[in-house]
Amino acid sequence: MPKMKTKSSAKKRFRVTGTGKVLMNHAYKRHMLRRRPQKMKRSARGTRVMSQPDQRIVLKFMPYA
Repeated sequence: MPKMKTKSSAKKRFRVTGTGKVLMNHAYKRHMLRRRPQKMKRSARGTRVMSQPDQRIVLKFMPYA
């Protein structure tokens, strides 16, 4: 059976931890930041763990993760 392909878009946006959780970047951090509260901008730094139902969708695009 041939190898399954990983979606390139998912490969660039998400990372899988050793325990199988999916890490993703925060949203709303690209432009128009002067309108956003400082608390929101601080909490949107770095990465966060994706919710369980969304993880199942993303892991379909990354068969070998």
